[in-house]
Amino acid sequence: MSSSPTEQGTLVDVTMPQMGVSVAEGTVVGWRKRVGDWVERDETVLEVSTDKIDTEVPSPASGRLAEILAEVGETVAVGALLARIDTGARPGQAHVSERTGGRFSPVVRRIAAEHGLDLSQIEGTGRNGRVTKRDVLAALERGDGAAAPPPAPREEEPPLHIESPYRPDPEPAPAPAAAEGSGTLSRMRRAIGEHMKRSLQTAATCTTWMEVDFSRVEAERRRLGLTALPFVARATIDALREHPALNATLEGEVYTRHDAVHLGIAVSLGEDGLIVPVIRDAQDLSAEGLGRAIRDLARRARAGQLQPDEVRGGTFTITNPGQYGAIMATPVINQPQVGILDLEAVVKRPVVVEGPDGDAIAIRPMCVLGLSWDHRALDGVQAAQFLGSIRRRLESL
Repeated sequence: MSSSPTEQGTLVDVTMPQMGVSVAEGTVVGWRKRVGDWVERDETVLEVSTDKIDTEVPSPASGRLAEILAEVGETVAVGALLARIDTGARPGQAHVSERTGGRFSPVVRRIAAEHGLDLSQIEGTGRNGRVTKRDVLAALERGDGAAAPPPAPREEEPPLHIESPYRPDPEPAPAPAAAEGSGTLSRMRRAIGEHMKRSLQTAATCTTWMEVDFSRVEAERRRLGLTALPFVARATIDALREHPALNATLEGEVYTRHDAVHLGIAVSLGEDGLIVPVIRDAQDLSAEGLGRAIRDLARRARAGQLQPDEVRGGTFTITNPGQYGAIMATPVINQPQVGILDLEAVVKRPVVVEGPDGDAIAIRPMCVLGLSWDHRALDGVQAAQFLGSIRRRLESL
């Protein structure tokens, strides 16, 4: 939220919220308020939609809706300006309005001023009759909406231009027929790709792997009717409390350690991509409680029912490709976190164990845990110690 002083008071910006790790843009679905309406702080101003979440955007302050800068159906980037709230206004206070009850956008006003158009003479096709940029451009094409003409130039003065430089965007040409089986990436897929690419360009990513004997985990999960993930999550939380340097975020040069563990769990949405809902204050939950929270978040993620606060603010992330049989991977760090744990498949295989008569070969359920970590904030010793702490806890359940 940002603000700027005005003659009436202060204009507070309403911006497109961040609604997920891979969400880069959203589409305005509808406005609950019109320009000139009074809004209370945290009252819904508009609704937006992404490939992951549909949500309501609350007002960051009490005041009067001074300006709407994004039309219904318009897709804008995260952080883009959507509207402005005039906090200097008061309930019931008269306000300047146009015949549609609102102001024109800066783009509309600029084009009208440059071409001497009277905006009150242009029929608006936007929401509630609002005059849009397309309406102004169409008026220029038709030659209507002109204000009183300026004095005719002297004969020796050539006109500044013989036609308007503004033109509606041309209709896109039909796309060429795609080959069978081909197509374009979905918006979510593109957003995930951009996020992963940005992470690799930002972090000095290293990965450390460690084998863990899951014999105790397998026995406990069968007893409690859980998967291995809640036990790994609980051990990870305890290890983060022991090694707080990994329960941290690095934004630019600002490195912040967090007391609470807000644990992100990567959830696959199939071909639609993935999302990372966050279990807040995960340190307060048992393995059973974590299992319930993970199941609930995964179910609602796949049903598109997550709220914006449930996909942001994580301090550490676990991804679990092992459930699909993978045995080793290099996960990409979930920015701005400094580490991500990769849980791989539990596979029975022969290993050397210590017995009463010395070393022996035994069949054990083994798993590889992978930790990708940011070398800007951590060193290899810390990564190995952290993984060792997780292993110790899992092997001694």
